[in-house]
Amino acid sequence: MTKTPDQLSALAKPALDTYLKSATTAFESVERLIALNLNTARSALEDGSGFVRALLAAKNPKEILDLQSSFAQPFAQKSLAYYRSGYEIVAQSLEECLKPYELQFAEANKLAIIAIEKAAQAVPGGGEVAVAAMRSAIAAANSTYDSVTKATRQAVEITEANVAATADAAIKAIETNAAATHKKSA
Repeated sequence: MTKTPDQLSALAKPALDTYLKSATTAFESVERLIALNLNTARSALEDGSGFVRALLAAKNPKEILDLQSSFAQPFAQKSLAYYRSGYEIVAQSLEECLKPYELQFAEANKLAIIAIEKAAQAVPGGGEVAVAAMRSAIAAANSTYDSVTKATRQAVEITEANVAATADAAIKAIETNAAATHKKSA
């Protein structure tokens, strides 16, 4: 069966639209990551210079220890917030980039099933085995695709939970260490 230019164009247009949506999402995510990095760098510069000024104004070792304790916890919290934000941007970007492809895959799957059903009606006697094999192959491909998609989403959820748990544990450890250091200096 020969495809006309109009048919080829009709087939290529959804693929191009999907690609453009994904590319746009990727660029927007890069912009968000750049903004996150610039804002974090600006904040780190401001916080660091404030800390150095406070150290220079310290009158004794106890004040220096107190400054270190008071600086460590907010620094750790900001660092963890930075990593969480970066991870969220990447995870959202990945999800948004994959969504159009999932829709396109579903549509292609529907068209393949319709084509198989039409072929099944036109197949001469004895061709049912080939049609059944094609149906089975499509069902297996769909099952595999669903399994991979579910596994990927579960991996993302587990990673998000681990990042949150690690961040919470790190903050608690820093708080405990800061409290112990503060007690020793008191």
